[in-house]
Amino acid sequence: MSEKENVQVVQEMYAAFGQKYMPAVLDTLSDDVDWQSPVTRTQPDEISWSKPRKGREEVGLFFKEMAEKVHPDKLEPLEITAQGDRVVVEGKNRGTVRSTGKPYEHDWVMIFTVRQGKIVRMRHYYDSIDIRVAFRTD
Repeated sequence: MSEKENVQVVQEMYAAFGQKYMPAVLDTLSDDVDWQSPVTRTQPDEISWSKPRKGREEVGLFFKEMAEKVHPDKLEPLEITAQGDRVVVEGKNRGTVRSTGKPYEHDWVMIFTVRQGKIVRMRHYYDSIDIRVAFRTD
């Protein structure tokens, strides 16, 4: 596939997420997609959704767990760069922690690998401190 087609696949995923239409989000992924959000050696309980996931079903659980704890108000892709089968997206995210009502906001980078019209790998990088602070009740 061309770089332009790879970018289109990623944009379709973001559009489906923006419309909260999870079947369409998951349809952009390969059956055995390798999906990772920020993972640390001592992952805080607040960010339980943030762990390695393999396959569409586990990615569906990622979104379910995340939605139970936070309400993403806006996921805003700002800059997209493609080279070969890699698509790099820089963006901003805003949301609210459901248990505290506190907002969070951060910049992020997502790196996708697209093959045969499906996302086969995703890495999501951001500083999770803003979300961890928003979970605090003190």
